[in-house]
Amino acid sequence: MPREHFTHVEAPELLPLPSGAYDVPKWSTPKVARDHFAQVERALYSLPTRLIGRVLSARSDHSFVRFYDREQLVKVCPKQPPCGRHIDPEDYPTHKRAYAMRDIDFLQKTADELGPSISALTKRLLAHPLPWTRMRGVQGLIALTRRYGAERVDAVCVTALAHDMLSVPRLRRMLESAAATPASTPTPPRALPPGRFLRPPQHYALPTTTTTGEPS
Repeated sequence: MPREHFTHVEAPELLPLPSGAYDVPKWSTPKVARDHFAQVERALYSLPTRLIGRVLSARSDHSFVRFYDREQLVKVCPKQPPCGRHIDPEDYPTHKRAYAMRDIDFLQKTADELGPSISALTKRLLAHPLPWTRMRGVQGLIALTRRYGAERVDAVCVTALAHDMLSVPRLRRMLESAAATPASTPTPPRALPPGRFLRPPQHYALPTTTTTGEPS
């Protein structure tokens, strides 16, 4: 008796009918870019480093965006509006999390440890109404210390601050010019040989003549 079984056994276990319309999901195949972001419906979502360059399957509904790699769920993110972005700090390596999260204090602390002039130049660069727009310049300044050494960069920063020069590309050109110019060693003074036709001063002295006149 299937009807009686449904009425007395199965019907009480059913959930009530949904009040709203069914949320139809949207599927897409975004590619994870080098900056850890994948774009779904004009919004950006960060993903782990190991997925960079992979093409994933994304299921987007009203509340969440689910990313699948070869039918395996790898990430669930809250749905963002168009032009929005969802950033998970755990998706980035430790040395890149500060840039992903726009951590200005971390950059300043790193510059403080490299040298006093580098720290002062970093403070000047970040003294801006929108300091995160200067993060790329500070990142380039810190990268110069890994290539040329903190001591040389700090010495060039002294000259830059003295002339109120805050351009990191120009600072890099100053370092490149200094590295390309070989250091000149001072040569000792060379003694001149004695003159071949040198004569004593008395040889050029004119004889003095005295004239006597008779009074008129």
